[in-house]
Amino acid sequence: MSDRIHASYWLETSDSPARAAEVIAGEQSSGTFLALANETPELKERSGARVEKLEIIDVADRPSLPGRYEAGARFTRCHLELSWPVDNMGHSLPNVLATVAGNLFELQCVSGLRITGLELPESFARHCPGPAFGIQGTRRLAGVPSGPLIGTIIKPSVGMNPAQTAAEARKLIQGGIDFIKDDELQADGPHCPFDERVVAVMREVKDAEQRLGRKVMVAFNLTGELDEMKHRHDLVLSQGGTCVMVSLNAVGLSGLRELRRHSALPIHAHRGGWGSLSRCPALGWDYAPWHKIWRLAGADHLHVNGLGNKFSESDEEVGRSARAVLKPLWPDVPMAAMPVFSSGQTGLVAASTYAATQGSADLIFAAGGGIFGHPGGVASGVAALRSAWDAAIAGIALTQQAQQCPELQQALGFW
Repeated sequence: MSDRIHASYWLETSDSPARAAEVIAGEQSSGTFLALANETPELKERSGARVEKLEIIDVADRPSLPGRYEAGARFTRCHLELSWPVDNMGHSLPNVLATVAGNLFELQCVSGLRITGLELPESFARHCPGPAFGIQGTRRLAGVPSGPLIGTIIKPSVGMNPAQTAAEARKLIQGGIDFIKDDELQADGPHCPFDERVVAVMREVKDAEQRLGRKVMVAFNLTGELDEMKHRHDLVLSQGGTCVMVSLNAVGLSGLRELRRHSALPIHAHRGGWGSLSRCPALGWDYAPWHKIWRLAGADHLHVNGLGNKFSESDEEVGRSARAVLKPLWPDVPMAAMPVFSSGQTGLVAASTYAATQGSADLIFAAGGGIFGHPGGVASGVAALRSAWDAAIAGIALTQQAQQCPELQQALGFW
């Protein structure tokens, strides 16, 4: 590919598709709503966006999105691909975002627009850090050389004090968990101050490390202002922690980039608010192009929802998201990140999750009720989940595996 940025869209328009494509291209590069003397052919050739592809799909009688349309208008749906020279914005991820997802969605000629693909030149690999730890670094710090990291989220999400939070962490650590994370709602409230929570939880982690010979990874949510996040990161590091967490849509690209520059720990990236960007099929983003920007910015772990989840995404969408996270960004520059499955997960979906990743266990599998709800307690819940994943990787039916694992046998009754 040339040194150009390519973005693909699903476009619906009441205008001529070719004219709408040119309007979008002009709006997002050198043009505006009327011809300007300074937009010379030479300038447009150098800096203008190009319409690389325009394929008509079908025509509808009604618009997908509200707007100002002429009576009797028909709405043509298309596949559109645009490209821009990197020189328009340099290797700046925030400005890539402003270019490919800026003032397009509200254009009068647009009755539907969704970003379905994003391809960046390999030159971005020299300018954007990408994950510092990724899959292998996460496995090393968590002490899990193979198989999924079995994880969970501290619940209730908010309301417990630091001592109560640490007590829940103790149960999970004693039960054999690999990974624990704060809920994205738990930050630095007066009932559970960040500093006190980290000290209390890490005391349990370090005590258990002496007994177990490995350190459970805990992702502490440090989402906040830049200075706050740096302070919180430094506290986690000083206490021997091995992971920090941030809510991507809350801190923005510049926030993640600055944290990545500062961080000596893996960054667990939560995608809270994703539904507002994706749930309407005629507006927003597909996950595959959206996650690339955050991955380049430095996310080591990226949430992808889970199969059979409590949210609106289909299993097919979740599988596509996970495979996108595992796919190299460029053939020789993988920038590997680890997908995180969560939301109502149990061992019943272990085999289908393994199939959805096309046989990769390089993932974090976070279950809440699937662990805590086990009638035998937390340790039995972790054992059952791990056994279900052993069966999935070996290609053994759960019922057959359960004959050798009483915890799994019990779990099948409540999962």
